[in-house]
Amino acid sequence: MRKSAPFLFSRAIKVGNRKIGEGAPVYFVAEIGANFDGDLKKAKEYARVAKECGADCAKIQSFKSKKIVSARGFASMKLKGVHGSWKRPVDEVFKEVEFPRAWHRKFFEYCWEIGITPSSAPYDYEAVDLMEDIGAEFYKIGSGDITWLEMVEYIAKKGKPVMLATGASTLAEVDEAVRVIEKTGNRDLVLMQCITNYPSKFESANINVLHTYRKAFGAILGYSDHTPGDVVPLGAVAFGAKVIEKHFTFDRGLPGPDHPHSMEPQEFADMVSRARDLEKALGSSKKEVVAEEAETVIVQRRGLTAARDIKKGERITRSNVVELRPALGIPPKYKNVVIGKRMRTSLRAGEPIRWENIG
Repeated sequence: MRKSAPFLFSRAIKVGNRKIGEGAPVYFVAEIGANFDGDLKKAKEYARVAKECGADCAKIQSFKSKKIVSARGFASMKLKGVHGSWKRPVDEVFKEVEFPRAWHRKFFEYCWEIGITPSSAPYDYEAVDLMEDIGAEFYKIGSGDITWLEMVEYIAKKGKPVMLATGASTLAEVDEAVRVIEKTGNRDLVLMQCITNYPSKFESANINVLHTYRKAFGAILGYSDHTPGDVVPLGAVAFGAKVIEKHFTFDRGLPGPDHPHSMEPQEFADMVSRARDLEKALGSSKKEVVAEEAETVIVQRRGLTAARDIKKGERITRSNVVELRPALGIPPKYKNVVIGKRMRTSLRAGEPIRWENIG
């Protein structure tokens, strides 16, 4: 494990006409996943609505059931998680939600036409090659493939930006995958914290690991989130995440493996809006008086003020000076300097004591 970040990865990358990373607004990925319900027209509609909700990318998943799951392997298991909740063979569910290879180019071209970046998480070499042929602008590597280092290398060698999800992984496994990407010479990496459960629990989110990723790897940070709502994405943005991915659906009540843990359009739009407000609020690390405090810095602070009428030539004492708002007089920290000085001018009670008033 690295002792400190080598910063060999890019601080900012370009995807389409969008900069991602340092100095750029958060990039939002709407994960359509299985929610297109076997309908290309619906997949396109998801892309259109996602764009209206503020998403920068509409993402699908590219797999074939026979190339991603073993029917016999799953049949031999007693599953307690989301896969076990399907009440049907896992391979059958995966087969039903395949995004046909013949639809990929049509989907990508439609997305480009309406002004949203299309992408996918490819789960076999053929899918990667298809995306490359179509002209995909970046690749997402799902958490489940983080230990399939041969595939990680194959994707990284395409030379396109890579978004690597790190769900259900140890730091050592993340480090191993990152090193593979690094060795290919690909410097455009977004490293995404993720909890691989659907939905995942708030207490498992571990947004703090983004600090570890920043120190250990120096890559652009992101979060692929499966918790309800936008608490975790907003927390991740506050901690420096520059990419947020959320599953996207028209209706969480629809049947299908991904609908229940997805965001509906208004929720997604609200998340983007709150993130934009949060970005403004984060500001910089510089502490200073901002423009809207120009008056407040006077009216809420105190200045030395005449506690009673003070005549010209009279000495200033602790009994004839008081600290009051607004801060038009000498700052209170100079009170001991002022005490004992004689007045050059007369002042009425309540008037600020300025340097020009004392001798």
